[in-house]
Amino acid sequence: MPTDRRRFLAGAMAGSGLVTGGLTAGSLATGGFARPALAQAAGSRVLKFIPQSDVAVTDPIITTAYVSRHHGYLLWDTLYGFDEDFSPQPQMAAGHKVEEDGKRVTITLRPGMKWHDGGAVTAKDCVASIRRWAARDALGQVLMARTDALEAADDLNIVFRLKQPFPMLFSALGKPSTPVCFMMPERIAQTDPAQPIKELIGSGPFRWKADERVPGSRVVYERFADYVPRADGNVSWTAGPKRVNLDRVEWHVIPDASTASNALTNGEMDWWEQPTADLQPTLRRNRNVVMEIPDPTGLCAVARFNFLHPPFNNPAIRRALLGGVVQGDFMTAVIGTDRSLWKDGNGYFPPGTPLANDVGMEALTSPRDYEKVKRDLAAAGYKGEKVVLLAASDFPSLNALAQVGHDMLTKCGMNVEFVSTDWGSVVQRRASKEAADKGGWSMFFTFWAGLDMINPGVSQSLRGNGQSAWFGWPTMPRLEELRTSWFDAPDLDGQKKVAEEIQKVAFEEVPYLPLGQYFQATAYRRNISSVPKGFPMFWSVQKTA
Repeated sequence: MPTDRRRFLAGAMAGSGLVTGGLTAGSLATGGFARPALAQAAGSRVLKFIPQSDVAVTDPIITTAYVSRHHGYLLWDTLYGFDEDFSPQPQMAAGHKVEEDGKRVTITLRPGMKWHDGGAVTAKDCVASIRRWAARDALGQVLMARTDALEAADDLNIVFRLKQPFPMLFSALGKPSTPVCFMMPERIAQTDPAQPIKELIGSGPFRWKADERVPGSRVVYERFADYVPRADGNVSWTAGPKRVNLDRVEWHVIPDASTASNALTNGEMDWWEQPTADLQPTLRRNRNVVMEIPDPTGLCAVARFNFLHPPFNNPAIRRALLGGVVQGDFMTAVIGTDRSLWKDGNGYFPPGTPLANDVGMEALTSPRDYEKVKRDLAAAGYKGEKVVLLAASDFPSLNALAQVGHDMLTKCGMNVEFVSTDWGSVVQRRASKEAADKGGWSMFFTFWAGLDMINPGVSQSLRGNGQSAWFGWPTMPRLEELRTSWFDAPDLDGQKKVAEEIQKVAFEEVPYLPLGQYFQATAYRRNISSVPKGFPMFWSVQKTA
């Protein structure tokens, strides 16, 4: 694959809005679920995992929360997967055929695939799934705008009739960035894209154990006996054969970091997705624990506005707040003072990626002056309106962002109501379009994987398409026009020029506040092997005594 093409495809890789949630430190011993034995049975085929949060939203199409994406990959499968070179590879698809100068694409399904309820996977199911996903996804919306017809030719063949060739088609269908184009049965995929599905039926390698679900505490998945992995290809990121070596995967929600660390080191738990910065040195010294950074692209922090209501429906107020952002303060609060674990100087494209540039960066790098910010806010028309700031108390990295953000807004002279609750409640409340005093919100904090922000094709937080945009719903026509120009650019140099203009406009319109980039380690016990790179995936993983 040409280098420029690989870089272009990199924009479709990885996962948004990040998300930890549910137990108290004491509930391991007394409430929620019974305390696990200090040592698990030798040769156990049950993997016990501590996720970043509970799965508050179990439909991975209606949310960009990463924990819902991780959950999704256990239950549902995709037509294409992405390998370590960010190249799409057939997954549920047996292959495809491109005809009529790229305007007709036929995707053929692998025969014999089944849903968890025993039904056969058909092309009609996939067509309905693609349509529902595309209504929610930034790249999917572009795909459908360039599609004349999408239909099932028969049980195994999906046909796209395109208005013009769309080289990103297979990348769009296979990208692991949220929301992922998961395939679901037609009756489920016909659910309104704005409403959550009611049945968790997929064709993926694991099944949902609804009878063992304890909200805020436990999620259980069991191996799907009728899942047939691809017979060819190499296991690489989300591509290749998904061979399952486990009978069960249990997610135990442990928001208290010390409790989670002790559970891992004592052998009660097998894998902790996001160990906190203060406990990482201790875990690194434990000979029974493996620590690694699975995603070298890092996580980019953002403060997202609600654009529908005052005060942040005013772009001048949003611009004024750029002068109060100290990215180093946010990153130090999240991960500590070790500069090898974080970067500041982030604009609207991640550092070190092809489209990163310096246009407008003085808004973030010039000397900070809170008194000036206060004057700028007053000149912009801020009259003391309440800012309802949502904080995820059970998610350490997001809580750290919120605490620093609260301090920043206060120093800037804003009237802040600090609403501290669990991440699941934040995910639910941020979907409200009501005014802040009627149960809505003004600002929340999240992270996107670096590869989820690498270009305008996948960066949901750079969209300005109003009611169809990501939470906050900004209407920014100029950003949308430039995004279309980026798709039409002839080469990487052309894309870079458009990206510079996009960043210039972004610093004027301020779709979000860029807060820095950090690198999150994961930790698992040494008897766990073949852990996939990227985000938590559970095929290939092996557990020995």
